[in-house]
Amino acid sequence: MGTHLQSEPTIVERAEQPYAGITGAVSMQEIPRIADRLPEVFGWLATKGIAPAAAPFFRYAVIDMASTLVIEVGVPVAEPVQGEGDICGGVLPAGRYVTVSHRGHPDELVDVTGSLLDWAAAQGLTWDKTDEPDGEHWVCRLEIYNDDPREQPDWSQWTTDLVFKLSDT
Repeated sequence: MGTHLQSEPTIVERAEQPYAGITGAVSMQEIPRIADRLPEVFGWLATKGIAPAAAPFFRYAVIDMASTLVIEVGVPVAEPVQGEGDICGGVLPAGRYVTVSHRGHPDELVDVTGSLLDWAAAQGLTWDKTDEPDGEHWVCRLEIYNDDPREQPDWSQWTTDLVFKLSDT
């Protein structure tokens, strides 16, 4: 098991999951700029009378650690939605995923992710992603935040699930 993993990762089958979200291109240092827009998604859902179906997530779509990340903050919903303005509707794909939970500060997730990637490589697993000139394009790479900062202000006590889609081949 990787040195930063608190538990053994598992492989799960996930169904499609509709969501509403906001996408942006940021540097590593600017991730909070996208994270801070999550209340906009919740507010938009509230104006539509739509309840979240599960915990919010960050979806890493394109990763170039030296330059730009394309990240989406999203909230799962029961039925597909049509977005408006900066809010987009989408569907997370069904398929096999590797998942692991981590309890601790979100800043620790870089090391946890590295350990998860090492664990998967040791198992001979491949990710549903392609390497392009502008970075790694992931079909679905999620950080799911299970704690509400209003209810758990101590970030070191947060539980986050890393959920990465495996290749279908």
